Amino acid sequence: MSVKLDDILSTLDSEFPQAQARLLEFLRIPSISTDPAHRGDVRAAAEWLCAELVGLGFDASIRDTPGHPMVVAHSPKGTRRPVLFYGHYDVQPVDPLELWTSPPFEPAIENTPAGPVIRGRGASDDKGQLMTFVEAFRAWKAVHGALPTDLVLLFEGEEESGSPSLRPFLRENADELRAGIAMICDTSMYADGRPAITTQLRGLLGQEITIRAADRDLHSGSFGGLAANPIQLLVNALASMKDATGRITLPGFYDGVPELTDELRADWQALGFDAADFLLRVGLKHPIGEKGRTALEMVWNRPTFEINGITGGYTGEGFKTVLPAEARAKVSFRLTGTQDPETILQAFHAHIRAAIPADCTVEFHGHGASPASRMNISDPAFAAAKQALSEEWGREAAYIGAGGSIPIAGDFKEILGMDSMLIGFARDDDRIHSPNEKYDLQSFAKGARSWARILAALT
Repeated sequence: MSVKLDDILSTLDSEFPQAQARLLEFLRIPSISTDPAHRGDVRAAAEWLCAELVGLGFDASIRDTPGHPMVVAHSPKGTRRPVLFYGHYDVQPVDPLELWTSPPFEPAIENTPAGPVIRGRGASDDKGQLMTFVEAFRAWKAVHGALPTDLVLLFEGEEESGSPSLRPFLRENADELRAGIAMICDTSMYADGRPAITTQLRGLLGQEITIRAADRDLHSGSFGGLAANPIQLLVNALASMKDATGRITLPGFYDGVPELTDELRADWQALGFDAADFLLRVGLKHPIGEKGRTALEMVWNRPTFEINGITGGYTGEGFKTVLPAEARAKVSFRLTGTQDPETILQAFHAHIRAAIPADCTVEFHGHGASPASRMNISDPAFAAAKQALSEEWGREAAYIGAGGSIPIAGDFKEILGMDSMLIGFARDDDRIHSPNEKYDLQSFAKGARSWARILAALT
């Protein structure tokens, strides 16, 4: 097939108002996967999406799981290298609702000093990004009368609730889903709006710790200084996780953590990342962290330990002088290179237990574990996509890392044996997971055009 790229791009431009209307309709479905009250809404979103794909000529179906359904679709088979496209149609909860300036599931176009945006839950993460795929396919079909061949689409309904059904689903359907490479649209552009391909992701390990001491809350005047205080035990144990230079103290923690290559260090340095400016956007001024490391190195290529929440004792109005019976904390590690989550988990458990007296107890509850991912950018598809992005945005696309974790990329590698190309068009100020989430209309329009160019480059 001779690809009529200019005609496809022109169709995307002329039909953009209709694309906006479809996205607004999709965003009105409150597909909050973590809330059982919205189970029917999550399914309604899957049905809406499946109907759109069937209307475009995909062989699409809803696949039930023990949790929320998957949407799987195929274009006609051909002779080219199969490509899998992944996104998710579920969204985060909207709390605190009072901080929204408009109802989160009544999306609308809003003019801002930076240009028009769509405001609503899921606008950027991930319904708007997912629909850049769909609109690119739609324009291709309109121009050519047929879809590109050898496409596999996997759209998930549980990403925002930990993807409990995903790995079993991939294993059970591996032969059907396996492709030459995967495209994932759940990432962002570089900080200054430059198009980017994310080539490495940090892994994630989450834990909840509960320390219990006495069998009841104790009067601090009667027992203070004599009885164990679980909050004190907990904060002491967590504080000793890092030394004065910001390094994590667990034995063997840095096994498998790679140093940057000279080439990658130079590429990242050329991005001109300003850590102080980046922090200023969230009301901070002074970078902290591991001594002797650059800012991008710390957020993309170095592992971390963070305390995400801590509770215990009396936290209501006024004052109550107690030694609490228990204390809890939620913590997370970001992992890089070939760090093994299970090895780190055992070292962490040993560290906490060593800080607990014999007459106290500690319990652990896991919140997921996944290793880091690093892509093989020698695959010619990466160069082709980078060129396509550069042409669309008028700026050279960058290969970047990501501080966050997208476990699906590791799952595709482990279970389906394929690398992933992570290309997204979210921006740093899209307020993902926060009230007043938005998606720039330029990101939506140029995202769809970018995928059209990438499809053409790979066909």
